[in-house]
Amino acid sequence: MHQIEPYFRWRDEYIASEDEKSPFFGQQYSESAYSHRLYNFYLHPQWDAFGSTTLYGKILHVDYDEGYTLIELIGEWNDTLHNDIHFLKRNITDHLYDQGIVKFVFFCDNVLNFHATFEDDYYAEWAEEVTGEGGWILLVNTRQHFEEELLTAGLQQYLHFGTAYNGLNWRTAKAQFTFAMLEELVDGRVKHL
Repeated sequence: MHQIEPYFRWRDEYIASEDEKSPFFGQQYSESAYSHRLYNFYLHPQWDAFGSTTLYGKILHVDYDEGYTLIELIGEWNDTLHNDIHFLKRNITDHLYDQGIVKFVFFCDNVLNFHATFEDDYYAEWAEEVTGEGGWILLVNTRQHFEEELLTAGLQQYLHFGTAYNGLNWRTAKAQFTFAMLEELVDGRVKHL
């Protein structure tokens, strides 16, 4: 896992550690010192920790004028043992929401598992906040067992995910075009790409 880097081709447009509004402003990175671990596996040092011991992320792009962010995740999303939604919400999305972000896209290509708890308070609060302002929360490229766990926990009432948002090659375009494509899917202007 130490060789999987966060997507870096949008760095000419946005770098979270250089954004004064970002929760990672001023973060320093090493190319050789591995400190983040997922169980017994080290992660590439460019991933950001936000409180979870199993889920890490990277804010790839934020557009404050348009009110959206694109975030890549890696690891295991474990609400059962580690309450990862608490850390994600309180340490990342609340911060961005306070800066005007209401549309959240999470690229889950590297999220291996999802373990739900049947308490949905954080999801409900988050969805209520963003949908009240015309926003939404989208999970892109989730694995089938991840989706099944989301459905079992009833999280489809708060999150967009599923077949229409899977198998998407989001790395081929600029961030703005990637977001525009995803927004059209969420808003139902296109059925499936």
